[in-house]
Amino acid sequence: MSCPRRQFSAGSIACVVREVSVNIAHVMVRKIISGLPNASVTDTIRLMLEKHVSGLPFIDDQGMLVGIVTEKDFLRRPEIGTERSRSRWLDALLGPAEAAAAYVHSHGVKVRDVITRDPVTVGPAASLADAAQLMETRNVKRLPVVDGRKVVGIVSRADLLRALVSFFPDVSASSGDDGAIRDRILSEIGRQSWSAGAFVDVVVRDGVADLWGSIDDAAQRRALQVLVESTPGIRSVRDHLVWKGQPCT
Repeated sequence: MSCPRRQFSAGSIACVVREVSVNIAHVMVRKIISGLPNASVTDTIRLMLEKHVSGLPFIDDQGMLVGIVTEKDFLRRPEIGTERSRSRWLDALLGPAEAAAAYVHSHGVKVRDVITRDPVTVGPAASLADAAQLMETRNVKRLPVVDGRKVVGIVSRADLLRALVSFFPDVSASSGDDGAIRDRILSEIGRQSWSAGAFVDVVVRDGVADLWGSIDDAAQRRALQVLVESTPGIRSVRDHLVWKGQPCT
């Protein structure tokens, strides 16, 4: 059975990338935006809005994963009148544990009461198909990437879509050097003072770099292009950057 080419669900991504010899380490985001378990719910929401992310992992001082919080965790709150109503007789029948836990989750003012502990994770050596399958079956949009319990990155549906775009129409295996080139580019971007405020990822395949992400200033666009173009092994650059939510022109 052939893979669907026009339906970009997690399932269709899994079907396409199953033939691609690339693993999670090639596409995951290594620069992780994380939260603090003792932070307030309000501060955590502000951080998510400021960084334009819909989910945050929480990592302890040793780099170990504590849990993850997403927009979904803030949908049922009494402050905005969306708290889920519960059946008192059913709660009485089942006992207080479930009702008490739901109350803590919807009323907690510290994010430690809201985060999902022991979330679904994936290893850096896992295939893209495995990650897409997990996202589909567990109904999650992002996966912390852990080596043991230490967080080394995060991968989202958007990262898989970037890989999908980069590999169409030819899904043959990529060069073994592409991962090293990508690492050099991301490392060099991280050293530049002018990259502050930019959230950038790059997918490299056979010397062609797809530049993704958002920038705070239009001047960053050309600087990023020049940086990638000047990286040894890069033959051409395809620019998919957005500026303040709009495609760069």
